[in-house]
Amino acid sequence: MKKVLFVVLTALLSTTAYAKKCDILFYQDDKVVISCRLGAEELDKKNQLFIERMYDRSDGVEANAENSLYWYTKAAEDGFVEAQYDLASMYDKGDGTEINKEKALYWYTKAAEHGLVEAQYGLSRMYELGDGVEANKEKVLYWRTKAAEKGHISAQLELAYMYDRGDGVEVNKEKALKWYTKAQAEKELFDIALYPLADMYSKGNGVKVNKDKALYWYTQAAEKGLDYAQYHLARMYDKGDGVEASKEKALYWYTKAAKQGHDYAQLELAYMYDQGDGVEVNKEKARYWYTKAQADKEWFVINQYNLARMYDKGDGVEINIEKALYWYEKAADNSNAQAIHQLGIMYYEGDGVEKNSELAKKYFEQACELKFKESCEILHKGL
Repeated sequence: MKKVLFVVLTALLSTTAYAKKCDILFYQDDKVVISCRLGAEELDKKNQLFIERMYDRSDGVEANAENSLYWYTKAAEDGFVEAQYDLASMYDKGDGTEINKEKALYWYTKAAEHGLVEAQYGLSRMYELGDGVEANKEKVLYWRTKAAEKGHISAQLELAYMYDRGDGVEVNKEKALKWYTKAQAEKELFDIALYPLADMYSKGNGVKVNKDKALYWYTQAAEKGLDYAQYHLARMYDKGDGVEASKEKALYWYTKAAKQGHDYAQLELAYMYDQGDGVEVNKEKARYWYTKAQADKEWFVINQYNLARMYDKGDGVEINIEKALYWYEKAADNSNAQAIHQLGIMYYEGDGVEKNSELAKKYFEQACELKFKESCEILHKGL
């Protein structure tokens, strides 16, 4: 027998007639849920949205995608703007229903026409990406402007870019400055918005990968002093990722980030000076940055291992076995069992290094002594 504590709906209902149908705090076998559902047919829009979100989030009832979709649709059709946006998002992402870009576009448009800024910005992204709709720069400009006029900082920044670079519009430095200045009015939000915008275009998160835009926004954020933007900008120049490789610029931005305490930047600088990667070998500077990175010993070792994995697997960077080996060895020197195990795998398989079963066994034994299960299992089976 199922008993679930329910939110007191009585206070939310607009009339006592309907409140009587939903004033019980427990339900058994869905009986009260059914009576609430029947009463909701005549409730005002806010109460419909409450019921739909109750199903959507399992707030006192079992999650029920069909019921959730029903109530979102009903509230949306009755003109409730938030429901229109939520319904659009459901169809857009296939959340509780099949993906249907046509319906997503329809409800995003409805919500946008009713002035919901999130829908206006989202619609501009759909038209920019050509996601379920024909790409249309004119509509991108229209909806992005609508959102920007309502104070949406990302929309303001994207408009500034469009006018600055002539992206779908004629270059207009005056308008670019206008929207860039508008976005800066909220200083804290402005700084926060720059990096995610760059990251979005760098990784193709919800948009097509666009390295030019990523470079533009990383630079804007880096010049504002954001250390994580400085680090990513340095990486772009270091690897020639969407930009002409420049060790000089990589060194400049790694140093900027490192001076602010960015640990990965400090480790990258240590490597550059230690190995003469784009700079003259300088063991003193290598030791300086390596020591700086050790300020937090626990994270220092984890970061060494993570950096090794990045270069080993090409996670956000080009695969570089030489750098992977370098950082695995550094982490291993600090008794990181995962790094020691990984060195064993590399030498056992000859992955980027000359195959060496004897050395591999040595690493597996070290990792097993540190209770690393996978190394122990390999030794138990025999090499």
